[in-house]
Amino acid sequence: MTARGKGHARRAAKGRTVDAVARAGFIGRGVIYLLVGALALRIAFSDEGQRQADRGGAVAELADRPFGNVLLWLLGLALAGMALWRLSEAAFGQAGADGHKASKRATSGARFLFYCFVSYSVLAYAAGDEGSGSGSSDKQTKDVTAKILDWPGGQWIVAAAGAGVVVAGIWIAVRAIMRKFHKRLRLSEMPRRVRQGVDVLGVVGGTARGVVFGVAGGFAVAAALRHEPGEAKGMDNTLRSFTQTGAGPWLLALIAVGLVAFGLFSWANARWRKV
Repeated sequence: MTARGKGHARRAAKGRTVDAVARAGFIGRGVIYLLVGALALRIAFSDEGQRQADRGGAVAELADRPFGNVLLWLLGLALAGMALWRLSEAAFGQAGADGHKASKRATSGARFLFYCFVSYSVLAYAAGDEGSGSGSSDKQTKDVTAKILDWPGGQWIVAAAGAGVVVAGIWIAVRAIMRKFHKRLRLSEMPRRVRQGVDVLGVVGGTARGVVFGVAGGFAVAAALRHEPGEAKGMDNTLRSFTQTGAGPWLLALIAVGLVAFGLFSWANARWRKV
């Protein structure tokens, strides 16, 4: 009976419902990255002091659109679908020959928790809790960093976490450059020009995303070394820091275009991802 129950659960995890909610999740993820990229472009060239270029800013931006509340409910449910799919991967393994490795399943479990949080924050905002989904990532990052730095060994914890984010950023960028995403897409079903376009979006978008992660991790390491929580930065201040380089706003604009590309790449995943 136990084996039969596991078999039913595994078939359900690979069935049409989970397939549909996973693809909805990629659409939702794409919406967030498109909006963050657009907000970053706005910061680069026009209204630097306005809306945050992070998930909270994206949620607030969407809420201001016509039928914004309906769009927020749809976005939150789509992200909940992503969480459900990641849970199925954690329980039964990812697609592919090595999808049942413990490391892969653990990664899916961590992503499940992340998307649960993101989905909840968007749905809570849609339900009227405006402090939930639109909170500043910069303030949240500084508050969490300050609390951890006050713990015994807090500096080491923050430094290790920051170093982990740096490594994750490098890993994301390198995998994008090496086109590791090919093995997760149904490339044979794409027309040639579409395949070329998705290739560009995957490389550009993944590299930009990896750079943002890596720089944010570097700021966390600096906060630990200096024992200064204000050195830690969320996505918004991380993106704004690119304007303080010799390239000025142009580097931020380049990263912003990359984030938009990753949003479009997420939509391509919604269509051609192996789930």
